[in-house]
Amino acid sequence: MAAWQEYYRDEDDEVEQEEGEELTVDYKYSGRDSLVFLVDASKEMFIKGENGEPSNFDMTMECVRNVYTSKIISSDRDLMALVFYSTQHTQNFQNSFKNVYVYHDLDSPGAKRVQEVDSLRGEKGAKLAGETLGSGETSLGDALWCCSNLYSDIKLRLSHKRLMIFTCRDNPHDADAGRDLSARTKAGDLKDTGVVIDLMHLKKQGGFDISLFFCDIISIPEGEEDLGLQMEPCSKLEQLQKRVRAKEMKKRAQTRLRLSLGDGVSIAVGLYVLARKATKPSAVRLYRDTNEPVITKTRLYNTQTGGLLLPSDTKRAQVYGKRQIVFEKAEVEELKRFDEPGLVLMGFKPMNRLKLHHHIRPSLFVFPEEEMVTGSSCLFTALLRRCSERGVFAVCKYTPRHNTPPRFVALVPQREELDDDKVQVTPAGFHLIFLPYADDVRTLDTPKFPPADGSQVEKMKEIVQKLRFPYRSDSFENPVLQQHFRNLEALALDMLEPEPIEDLTLPKVEMIDRRLGPLAQEFKDLVYPAGYNPESKSTTKRKPAVAGGGAEKKPKLEVSEEDLRAHVKNGTLGKLTVPVLKEACKQFGVRTTGTKKQELIDALIAQLSK
Repeated sequence: MAAWQEYYRDEDDEVEQEEGEELTVDYKYSGRDSLVFLVDASKEMFIKGENGEPSNFDMTMECVRNVYTSKIISSDRDLMALVFYSTQHTQNFQNSFKNVYVYHDLDSPGAKRVQEVDSLRGEKGAKLAGETLGSGETSLGDALWCCSNLYSDIKLRLSHKRLMIFTCRDNPHDADAGRDLSARTKAGDLKDTGVVIDLMHLKKQGGFDISLFFCDIISIPEGEEDLGLQMEPCSKLEQLQKRVRAKEMKKRAQTRLRLSLGDGVSIAVGLYVLARKATKPSAVRLYRDTNEPVITKTRLYNTQTGGLLLPSDTKRAQVYGKRQIVFEKAEVEELKRFDEPGLVLMGFKPMNRLKLHHHIRPSLFVFPEEEMVTGSSCLFTALLRRCSERGVFAVCKYTPRHNTPPRFVALVPQREELDDDKVQVTPAGFHLIFLPYADDVRTLDTPKFPPADGSQVEKMKEIVQKLRFPYRSDSFENPVLQQHFRNLEALALDMLEPEPIEDLTLPKVEMIDRRLGPLAQEFKDLVYPAGYNPESKSTTKRKPAVAGGGAEKKPKLEVSEEDLRAHVKNGTLGKLTVPVLKEACKQFGVRTTGTKKQELIDALIAQLSK
């Protein structure tokens, strides 16, 4: 039986592969994510701030550019579009909507789009935007209608549709009732089709009042009605990027399960991955002629007949007791099946029973799924509140899939936290922490070292106190990954050289030496003997002799004359080692020209046979 791989590219096969991969998740949440930037191009957006601060339009373009580049790295299959409204020039499908300029259609981000957004940044970019777009009348209803057409023209399956409005005008139609009604109607149609509308309102003189118009346009999640109206407008690029990043990140559950609370009571929850290790993307095979990605398919063939093997033609086997035991595919799946997928509540434990050394893998985040089971959010919130008030965590049996063995997990409660800008910092939910089995806990045999005395401990405390600094994981970026993506960005954007990076993981030697001063040398004097350099390579020294200062000599290998004659008589002289034979030759004054064992034996036999 042999395996052969066929490489080819076909658009229909790509769709089939996408649908095959999505069979393991819910249909509603499968497919690609999409994001449309709807940017106000009115004159108010180009007004610079005080002290030469960038305009709202420039901040918006910088934010769009950052999202484009991040999507290229993290989710290059997602679709993005850039649309301007309140423009003087019109550019859309058949120019059906006046004062709406579709700068980018819904498509995957690329290097060319990043360059085009870069051309709209800065003073030169604002001038180019004024010539290309201009500022005209405002009709947000036409702009939303144009965005709706962008979604309807996409044939791919979309799992998440989001539209972000960037503006600094809280009353764009100047109380025109007809245009306001048209915008509210079209916004309602978009929300009915599953499009989430977010408002990224920017700073303006006199403040931005969402209740004038946009409160009926945007999509406010359930339970956050008051929060959505209290958000302050963004006045800095960092605030805008933070708010956009919190909204544009796709919140796709890794899996959705039932949490059984006992007595037939169960709720639906989704498990999310909050943190994942960043790695370099894997290499992509490209078709030589068109430079397009190819798709790999594996087929099994019989080496004797050359016929194609079907999945039913292959079986699995295990050798046990010198006997090959063959399993059917259904039997293999049955062996891996322990329980139905889900979370089963086992009990509660105090928080002090959860130790740091119980961490064996990254945790997951548990959040209710109201759409699967009605009432899940209410019961989930009650359980979260009671666990948080009593300081306990829930112990559950977790079975993620049918063919996965169960594990015991701890559900640690976490309450919601907001920052000064009313932006959620930590969501409300449970952290699912994997607990170790008894086999996972090992006893390590650590070497024993001489204990430190009091003066050494106190001196080290001073050193540690001098070198303390507040640590934040998000303050240090992986320099290898950063350099890799900077090189890719330079190649894609035709830059002469990549942007330099600063390796923040390297120690600041000068600052450390300045803080410590003489403490390092004082600690060395307390720990190491005089004249000892801990940085030099250790050398093995010979043990001194018992009497005298010379090195200890090896004991002599002496054999008595009677033993030698007995060996010659019995013919066992060859059992002696070469050093012993050499010592015997020196003892009897036998001179040998060579050092081979047979020459030494012949010389001793000739001497002892006299």
